[in-house]
Amino acid sequence: MSTSGGYRVIERETRDLLGEGPAWSVRRGALFWVDILAPALRSLDLESGVVSTWDMPEKIGWAIECAGHDGFIVGLKSGFARLDIETMDIRRIGHPEPDRPHNRLNDAKVDRAGRIWAGTMDDREVEAVGALYCLDPGLGWTRHDDGYGVTNGPTFSPDGLTVYHTDSLDRRIFAFDLTDDGALTNKRLFLQFEETWGYPDGMCTDADGGIWIAHWGGGRVSRFSPDGRLDRSIALPASQITSCAFGGDGLDRMFVTSAAVGVAGEPLAGALFEVESGARGIAPTLFAG
Repeated sequence: MSTSGGYRVIERETRDLLGEGPAWSVRRGALFWVDILAPALRSLDLESGVVSTWDMPEKIGWAIECAGHDGFIVGLKSGFARLDIETMDIRRIGHPEPDRPHNRLNDAKVDRAGRIWAGTMDDREVEAVGALYCLDPGLGWTRHDDGYGVTNGPTFSPDGLTVYHTDSLDRRIFAFDLTDDGALTNKRLFLQFEETWGYPDGMCTDADGGIWIAHWGGGRVSRFSPDGRLDRSIALPASQITSCAFGGDGLDRMFVTSAAVGVAGEPLAGALFEVESGARGIAPTLFAG
């Protein structure tokens, strides 16, 4: 296992309480991410280095660009919604769990067919009532798996045929086969995190199929081979590392989010980092709706 790889801190005036959901926008040449607890949506323009912030009315887990227009689909405490950042118009789509009032949407990614896969979690972190949903381009949703403590991920293999999804509280990452029509089959354990590693949080996939996982409580981001072997780890000066994403024109720049909530004595907790991963990412897919 290699522990090589440096990092730099993206300087800005504030730190995220709970930074999450980094996503590269080819259209805007910017990295977007959220501070779930602020709550806020942020972006980093890679050319100018300018960080922009849009205050949100409630907790926000992620923001995903749409193919048909310049807006986003966002995961709010109250459910799925459309967001126009130019006008700050928010149009509610619906909540997948009206019977689970303590739950919120937590993390999401888009598959190669333009569908959003999003997890929910008990915001109190008390009950294992989180689930995995698929939001299709027609804005209907389907529950595909259930019984998670804290959902995180997901991410996909380069060919789009495998979905990886995390139950952070149990330190387990699962793999599923994904069919063309959006069904999940063959659920299996991909990786069991060791206690000394912390908790698996957000993740992304590189072009060679490596799965990069953020270590909440472990202060690093690590790459695991498609067979689950740990082969690279990059230490960072913040203990609560939350997620990672590739960006830039060549998709060869990795950005890593972190959290400041619940920690003391860490000046860089909640910072956005750029790390030298030595890898290249996969071009992001836009939501087809």
